[in-house]
Amino acid sequence: MSPILPYKTWKGRIKKSAAAFTAPIIFIGAVVAVLPQIFRKRGIRMKDMLYYLDLCGTRSLLVVILVSGLMGLVLGIQGSLQLRKVGTDIFIVDLVGFAVLKEFGPLMVAIIATGRAGSAFAAEIGTMKVNEELYALKTLGISPEAFLVLPKLLAMLIAMPLLTIFADASGILGGLTVGVTFMNIPLDAYLERTFRILDGITLSLGILKCAVFAILITLAGCYCGFQAEGDAQGVGRGATQAVVVSVFLVIIADTVMTLLYSFIGY
Repeated sequence: MSPILPYKTWKGRIKKSAAAFTAPIIFIGAVVAVLPQIFRKRGIRMKDMLYYLDLCGTRSLLVVILVSGLMGLVLGIQGSLQLRKVGTDIFIVDLVGFAVLKEFGPLMVAIIATGRAGSAFAAEIGTMKVNEELYALKTLGISPEAFLVLPKLLAMLIAMPLLTIFADASGILGGLTVGVTFMNIPLDAYLERTFRILDGITLSLGILKCAVFAILITLAGCYCGFQAEGDAQGVGRGATQAVVVSVFLVIIADTVMTLLYSFIGY
């Protein structure tokens, strides 16, 4: 039989568990409280926002285009193998188009942003905490959430929807390449059906997904940075945790939003 733990040990564990549950809520509340500063003159540092916009957007563009294009190729090849069995080759347009716009475009952008931006946010804030720079900001009367989180959040909300548009175009181009070369579908027929079945609402729903993903990735990365403790190893653990938590939240959000879209016929 395992020995009975003393009362102080159980009390410490209960407090630790309660803190782990309440800390994210407190952090989200602090971020919501400073959100109005976005609309104020000099409410956020534009220089920082532009830096993160370059980090999250420009530097990720090539990777997004390559990954999404390859994903479109894979979808096209796998779909063609099945559709040829029943003589419905033209429906490869529907398969690739809807899969890319509704699912894989936003999802690929979110995963790439998690690896590039989410981990960077956690490492940056974690390093500042280890070096006690966060305490210096508070001493100067500056809110760390407003100073550090808002520029990142605004940059992600701008960059990720734009990246999604490029990802969608690249994925559809990958499917078009398979349809025209491997399945011998005429180019004009492929394009005509693409523009006929894919509308602006489908594109908007995918972009809305990516905006939600941007919020989750930013909050998860910044929160893990604020929770980092110790030394360089603690910062590394915070960055790793940011990636894991972000991917988990993105998958959950994607599942919930896909179910909601299905209820309205999309």
